[in-house]
Amino acid sequence: QVQLVESGGGLVQAGGSLRLSCAASGRTFSRYNLGWFRQAPGKEREFVARMTRSSIYTFYGDSVKGRFTISNNGSTVYLQMNSLKPEDTAVYYCAADTSAFCSRYECSMVSTYEYWGQGTQVTVSS
Repeated sequence: QVQLVESGGGLVQAGGSLRLSCAASGRTFSRYNLGWFRQAPGKEREFVARMTRSSIYTFYGDSVKGRFTISNNGSTVYLQMNSLKPEDTAVYYCAADTSAFCSRYECSMVSTYEYWGQGTQVTVSS
């Protein structure tokens, strides 16, 4: 089992950047696929990015493609967020799962992930 702790959220102006971190305790990330999701008030949790356990394959939600980048160093997963927009405002969650394979649709579903962090707030002002 892995415990996930996010950090790095905060208030930033539109057009700015933030880097979120998600540290693992208990185990390293080598056996987990990693993901980032976000949830704005009154909305469902939305898929942001995923990296497979091999760290070779990554993919992104359409709303963040080209602006956000997921990476990891074995014990911490990062989400670099550039060109931030007010609509990026949300609580951001990191997540992990041990599935051997999932389609892009399945990989973007909340139910695919077994472990979740507590979330970190990102607020983008206009």
